[in-house]
Parts: sequence; structure tokens; C-alpha cells
Amino acid sequence: MEFFVRYRTRLSQLAGVFFAGLCAFSGKKLELSFPAAAEAMFAAGCLLAGLGAVGRIWCAQYIAGYKADRLIDKGPYSLCRNPLYFFSFLGAVGVGCCTESATLALGVAAAFALTYPGVILSEERDLLERFGDDYRRYMAAVPRFIPRLSLFAEPREYVVTPRVFRREVFDAVWFVWLAGLLELLEVLGEAGALPKLFWIY
Repeated sequence: MEFFVRYRTRLSQLAGVFFAGLCAFSGKKLELSFPAAAEAMFAAGCLLAGLGAVGRIWCAQYIAGYKADRLIDKGPYSLCRNPLYFFSFLGAVGVGCCTESATLALGVAAAFALTYPGVILSEERDLLERFGDDYRRYMAAVPRFIPRLSLFAEPREYVVTPRVFRREVFDAVWFVWLAGLLELLEVLGEAGALPKLFWIY
């Protein structure tokens, strides 16, 4: 788990590439049996992937260059303690829905549910060591994962570190890129350029 905590972003991106490869050579039974449902699933997936990317960029605005030395409790971090993972979950499920496969969408959600709670708990222990009572008060006031909109607070001004923020933005938008790649793979499959090696719902 410690290895995953340290390299989670890169590992998640590698998993996304593997996921795209899996989609490239699979046929979707849902698309054949219920085409309207498949289209609705794709549209919902695009919405979630976009929301996930925008949310991660919003989080990056607040933590870029600061997360190691100060407790961030404004903006998205006033809504829940782990908004970056909340938006990552939305984006990942969105990408899963873009496959138009219920099996793959549920698989993505299950993989997130199995791996990221451990990451969140590990980071909470680290934050408790670094910020002590300040973080305990933050834990008592703000939910861990599901945002509470009534808590929203933001400053009038906020200084951003451009170099760090730029890097974080590129990490944030891969959901949208992957959704676009999945659509391209679907077009290639329909054109007969990619073989269908197996079928899934």
C-alpha cells in the first residue's frame, strides 16, 4: 500500500492505458442490445469525466505548492477533507461509463473502492502528525469524502504557484483525454480496424 500511496497518480494513469487497451479489443453487448442506454451511459460518462477534471483543477489551485507545509481548509477543502479523491472517483467512473460497458464501469468503481480508502487513511495519519490539533478540529468539522455544500468557504484572494499548478493541471485532465481516446477506439472498432476478441456487457 505504501508503494501505491507514493506512486498512485502514475499507477492510475498506467491502469487507464491498460483499461483503454482492454476496451480496444472488446465488443459491448449493451451497445447492441440497448443502443439508447449505451448512448445515455456515454453521455453521463463524458459529464462525469469533465466534472472530475474540473474538480481536480479546482483542488490543484488550492494545494499546488502548499500541501506539504500548511493545512488547506478553503475552497473544495472546506466541503470535504479529500475533494481530490472525490473528484478522481467521479472522473474514473465517468471514464468507465464512456466505455458503454456496465461491467467495466462497475469494475472501475470497485477498484477505486478497494484501493483509495487505504490511501486516504494513510494520508490522514500523516496529516495528524504534521498538524496535530488543527487537523483534529478540521476532522471534527468537515466530512471525509462526501462534500457538504453548506460548509463552503473561500478567500477573497489566493496566491497560486504557477509552475506547480501547471503540472497539476496536466495530471487533472487525463480523464478527458482518456474519454476521447475511448471514443476514438470505438470508431476504429466500428470501422473494422480493431478486432473484437471478446464480448462484455
